[in-house]
Amino acid sequence: MNSLYFRLWMMLTGWGAVGLVYSLTSSQDQASAIMLQPSAIDLWFDFDPNAIWLYLSFFPLVALGYLLCPAQRLLWLARSMQLSALGAGVVFIFWPTTMIFPPVTQDTISAAALKLLISFDSLQNCLPSLHVTLTILAVCALWQKHTPLRSLFFAVWGLAITVSILQLHRHQFVDLLGGAVLAIAAGLLAQRILSRKADKVAGQTT
Repeated sequence: MNSLYFRLWMMLTGWGAVGLVYSLTSSQDQASAIMLQPSAIDLWFDFDPNAIWLYLSFFPLVALGYLLCPAQRLLWLARSMQLSALGAGVVFIFWPTTMIFPPVTQDTISAAALKLLISFDSLQNCLPSLHVTLTILAVCALWQKHTPLRSLFFAVWGLAITVSILQLHRHQFVDLLGGAVLAIAAGLLAQRILSRKADKVAGQTT
């Protein structure tokens, strides 16, 4: 259960489900999407393309979630992401949202990286922010009481990623809140499903 192949399989079925749903729902007409307006919190953050590197560090963080988390949390992490994909997919289809994105006019490596990201990104699917959802789930999977410094490192890393989202103006604060709510709901539901399954198996063996 703790083999590298099993961890990679969990990553494929969990994280892959999110990517699949995001891709399938990203081709909707932007004109039909609800236009989100920036809040006071969003206006605190100036647009900064240099935040792209922290934003992209989301990918190794989620990968490390699968590769380094305790073996008993692997299935929970995969199921939580699958449920997150399902929940986000429903919102993306029936309540698509978009926002006004700032133009990238800078001539820097960071700006070039951001432009490349934008070319693959969706102009809708703002709410909820799956970037936040998966970051929270990965940090929760990696959190361990007996390694407080490592756990704190991953938590601070996740927080920095969240701030970078606001700095890039790829999402608004309400999207981040939605992503956090989705992570909590999916994580709790996944735990409930797995606990019921474990209780059922235990009942059959007694």
